[in-house]
Amino acid sequence: MSDEKKAGPDERLSYEQARAELASVVERLEAGGTSLEESLALWERGEKLAEVCQRWLDGARARIDAARRQQSDA
Repeated sequence: MSDEKKAGPDERLSYEQARAELASVVERLEAGGTSLEESLALWERGEKLAEVCQRWLDGARARIDAARRQQSDA
């Protein structure tokens, strides 16, 4: 995923894993009852997970676009 630095634990998550954890983070934030500090930590985690999901989706879109270009060139 990231070419500039070694893959951290978040970069090794599959799309499905990142999406599931993101959904859990959102649920916890929506439920409320957390301290400001915990809410901020959850928000930051959610942002990282959303970035992981977006990279997976961008990669999938690039692969689809490449396959379509190949088909149209053939």
